[in-house]
Amino acid sequence: MQARLDFGILKEGDTWKAFGIAIVLFCVIGYSSLSLFGLTSSIYGVSDDINEAPDWVAPSMNREGIDDLYTAEDGTIQLSDLRGNVVILDFMAIDCANCHYVQKHIDQNIVEWENLEGQYPVVAISIATWYQVDTFEQINSTFGDPESERHMPWPIVNGGNDVILLGNGERGDIVEYYSAQSIPLALVIDHEGFAVAKENTGTPLDGWESFDNAIQAANNGEAEELRFGIQKADRSVTGVFIIGLFLGVLVYFSPCAFPVLPSYITYYLSLGVREEELREVGKLNGRIPGAFEVGGFAALGQLTFFTIVGIIIFGLSEVIPLSGILHQVAIAIAWLLLILGGLMLLGWTSHLLAGVQRILDQYQTRETDEVFTPRRNMYLWGIGYSAASVDCTAAAVFPFVAWLTVVGEGAFIAGLGGLILSVTMLMVMVTGLVGMGRQAMIGFLRKSTGIVKATGAWMMMFAGIGLLVYLTQPELVANLL
Repeated sequence: MQARLDFGILKEGDTWKAFGIAIVLFCVIGYSSLSLFGLTSSIYGVSDDINEAPDWVAPSMNREGIDDLYTAEDGTIQLSDLRGNVVILDFMAIDCANCHYVQKHIDQNIVEWENLEGQYPVVAISIATWYQVDTFEQINSTFGDPESERHMPWPIVNGGNDVILLGNGERGDIVEYYSAQSIPLALVIDHEGFAVAKENTGTPLDGWESFDNAIQAANNGEAEELRFGIQKADRSVTGVFIIGLFLGVLVYFSPCAFPVLPSYITYYLSLGVREEELREVGKLNGRIPGAFEVGGFAALGQLTFFTIVGIIIFGLSEVIPLSGILHQVAIAIAWLLLILGGLMLLGWTSHLLAGVQRILDQYQTRETDEVFTPRRNMYLWGIGYSAASVDCTAAAVFPFVAWLTVVGEGAFIAGLGGLILSVTMLMVMVTGLVGMGRQAMIGFLRKSTGIVKATGAWMMMFAGIGLLVYLTQPELVANLL
């Protein structure tokens, strides 16, 4: 193996020029995607009509000295019973990496919040939202067990489609009435029952400043100007279609996806650097696909991946234990990106895991192969993009799909259509925007093939490292923020 690795590449100036370029691209593209995610999530599920947060009653873990401080005799907790308190609501699921950062923030600050000297005490409650998959027992063993690494020393309740208390005596779905199709969702409810702060990510760019300030203001009874309404998800065909469009944006720019986005863009920029040469030697039939065509193939790859995972979740959920699987899949993809990036940098990727590589070679091609198939490559890139971000995006996509199955057939088609259209258009638009500047760079790219390839390798490694840190080191990320 060592004989096939060219460590001399690490001594070349172009390699480290590429390193610097990769850092700049990674930071700029990553920050931009997170900013867009934050902007979109801040307006989703918010109404200008300021009303009290929907009341609910849900079963708790009923742990002594924790949940039972707020439960009724039957072990349930009702939101309206907590009037006079500032209530932090944390909508979460087991297989939601971004949710873990919300919980880490709560864990780091809950004692301080409970000791605030304002007249309205602070209470945190986590609500299990992926109740179609995560059972009550799984939630309890993951978050309620004191021996668990993810133990929560604050009340936990299990959501459901019948926990919202409606004025006519009927019940409603908590995901629908709180627009919690995309998690994490953290809300601050003041002492009179009005929402005064909202976060849809565990890694807000302001480092939780606005959220924490709202808790402080609510504790002092000074948060009235911060109040906003919670928009119930619209069950109409048009409303569900719009929800699907919003969720598509959140899926595409999710915190788990942003480390992969720069490497995708870099791969596309390097696509076809040797177009004329490849065509002359007969390795390329036809033209190199345009930006919008490439984006379409990548989007098709994304949809293929989520279709497969959706079939597994809703068709084989009784056979395959899903709890924890998606998180492990994302970690495995992160390691794969890191390893492939390192081997690509050292010029050895074609020998990786010979048996597996022979299978991959049947589908994905390189410019050194007899026939180069860029469309197929971008389709496979779309699958890889979705696989790397599955830990975050699944927490938004699958609860949404499960909710759609309850809403009705027409809304189900409209919601999925909106989600598919949004993700597809974003992939096409991002690729198209990059493509507008690609032709202007083509001369530079042809003269700097080594730098381009090294930049792609570094970007792939950064994507792997970024995902690994994000998925496995929540304390470190929380401290950095």
